[in-house]
Amino acid sequence: MSRVCDLSGKKALAGNNVSHSNRKTKRRFYPNLHEKRFFIPETAEWITLKVSASTIRTINKIGITEALNRVFKKGTI
Repeated sequence: MSRVCDLSGKKALAGNNVSHSNRKTKRRFYPNLHEKRFFIPETAEWITLKVSASTIRTINKIGITEALNRVFKKGTI
C-alpha cells in the first residue's frame, strides 16, 4: 500500500534523525494520510480516497466535485 495522497500527490520525504551527539541517520517523513469516503451528489455515489489531512480541509472548503475537477485539470489540487 503506497503512502501517497490520491488528490494532492503528497508522499514521503527523506531526512535525518539527529542525535544529541549530532550523529545523523536516515529517516522518512510520512504524510498524514487517512482513508475517507466522500459522497458525490451529481452521480449519487460514494468514493473512497486516501487523502492527507490538509487535503480534507481543502475539500471541506471547496467541495469534493471542485477538488476532483482541479485534479483532473492540472494533476493536483
